[in-house]
Amino acid sequence: MSTAAAISHPNIAFIKYWGNRNNELRLPSNGSISMNLDGLFTRTTVSFQPSLPFDELIINGHEVVGKGLERVSHILDLIREKAGIKMNAEVMSENNFPSGAGIASSAAAFAALAVAGSKAAGLDLSERELSILARRGSGSASRSIPAGFAEWKLGESESDSYAFSIAPADHWNLADCVAIVSSTHKKTGSTEGHAVAGTSPLQNARVTDAPRRLDICRNAILKKDFEALANIIEHDSDMMHAVMMTSNPPLMYWQSATVEIFHQVREWRANGLPVGYTVDAGANVHVICLGEYKDEVEKRLRACPGVSKVLVAGVGGAAEIV
Repeated sequence: MSTAAAISHPNIAFIKYWGNRNNELRLPSNGSISMNLDGLFTRTTVSFQPSLPFDELIINGHEVVGKGLERVSHILDLIREKAGIKMNAEVMSENNFPSGAGIASSAAAFAALAVAGSKAAGLDLSERELSILARRGSGSASRSIPAGFAEWKLGESESDSYAFSIAPADHWNLADCVAIVSSTHKKTGSTEGHAVAGTSPLQNARVTDAPRRLDICRNAILKKDFEALANIIEHDSDMMHAVMMTSNPPLMYWQSATVEIFHQVREWRANGLPVGYTVDAGANVHVICLGEYKDEVEKRLRACPGVSKVLVAGVGGAAEIV
């Protein structure tokens, strides 16, 4: 029996990943850039045991079967193949934030699984190899492997589509104030959403324009240009949701409270508060701000109608063994 535990952070995409060139390998239609979220984490323990008749998955104390277990077993199979072992594994995972609500719980989960699982199997994988492995479970998980601000390369194939750090966690003091307007599990998960992205007539335009947005976002991070960052993340988020809304079947993740926060954030920025919004596949709004304004932003978001709570996170580090 061999056991290892790892911790990893969810990430918030500034330039979004939506749609795949290859669904099985999770090769993205466009590159993306994100920031790891400090203080929010998934802790996963993987233990390979010769006596287990099948893989077991326990998330936040509850046993998971069906699709969730299948996705985890798929990653374990890739690890077993690399390590040349046959044993089944028990996987225990816990989050300190809502899962399935558009806060990248699957990104954190599969990053932690890749790190803990490979270590428990006796493998010594590089950051690039871990990013590729995590990607096979959830595309966004590739970005939760490296530290700080990460860019996921489009790549040509299975072996060169991975994420790397473009700036460390301490490069820029930003905060993500996540306004929770819904903590219920979303009806349509990201995996199903990616599969229908191509049915939107807007997806091709979004993908074609992605290199321009990536350049603007990367430069904004490297130069710490908040105004440029706020403008591009809102633009990119709105574009992704426009694709979702015009897919077949259409996906409408926003709720009325979501849209109200958009209006508020733009008004606050116009009046001098450094804030910008971005939304993943869910109703919750990530309001990015300069770190020194996080208390003020949190206070204002709590006063918005429909906001049940606000999670505040700084810039997080890499996925790692604990």
